[in-house]
Amino acid sequence: MSLRRNISLSSGLSYRGGSPYLAYILHRIGGSALFIFFTLYILSLLGMSFANAIFGNWFVQILLLVFGLFHIINGLRITILDLFPRWIEHFQLAFNIQWIVYALLAGYALFVVLRNAFGG
Repeated sequence: MSLRRNISLSSGLSYRGGSPYLAYILHRIGGSALFIFFTLYILSLLGMSFANAIFGNWFVQILLLVFGLFHIINGLRITILDLFPRWIEHFQLAFNIQWIVYALLAGYALFVVLRNAFGG
């Protein structure tokens, strides 16, 4: 028995789920970024020089940092709301706090990476 849904690609891409949908998508991208990071890290430990070259690129560092950091902070929010079910009624407040914490940490981290990348 299969589940049939008549949803076109254009209607699926135009879904307006708001910030929870954005967090869902960014969480998945962040998980992929962490997988790539750990894979490259293991390869660099094994002495693969191309992995060190990829890690040395400041653009790759920024991509892995931005998406990985979001994955971590969003995962903390999900865990806290799962552990304390009464707090689910404050979902929007938790979501706003998550974005503020993410913006502060990502801003500082980007500053450090860019300062080091451009010789600061």
